[in-house]
Amino acid sequence: MLPVIAGRDEFAALVIRTDFGDEGAWQAILAELVKPWEFDSGDVDPYLHIVDDPAWSGAAADEVVATLSGDEELSVVYLADRFTMDDDEHALLVLAVLTREECESDEEFEAYSGSVRTTPGGIGHIHANLSIANLDFADVLDAAQSDPAGVFRSF
Repeated sequence: MLPVIAGRDEFAALVIRTDFGDEGAWQAILAELVKPWEFDSGDVDPYLHIVDDPAWSGAAADEVVATLSGDEELSVVYLADRFTMDDDEHALLVLAVLTREECESDEEFEAYSGSVRTTPGGIGHIHANLSIANLDFADVLDAAQSDPAGVFRSF
């Protein structure tokens, strides 16, 4: 069973490290994560809650969603997994924290669930737009589809 995440501000983007095999890669990812979020209106300091706890080592996407799905203030979580550590761009896995049981229909579940990869710089765009309900997760998925690598970078 995965641990409860305590002390997270409901407005902070949640990043969880699930791979502990390469400390150098993790330090490089952290350096990217703390860079200002770039928007057309100017740069903003990132607002993150980073979980760097070996208890999350090897956690599968479905386990993470099951653990976090009860948090009504959380729509997505960002995982620094093995792929992230090995990838040149350190693309994190973005998981919609939603289960089918929480949706009224299959269509709603399809629109608001799923996963995609994002560069660390893309977190700000995803987090800001989902936080204010300007866009939904389907918009994030659509934006990633326009990228040759299928990675979300920005809107």
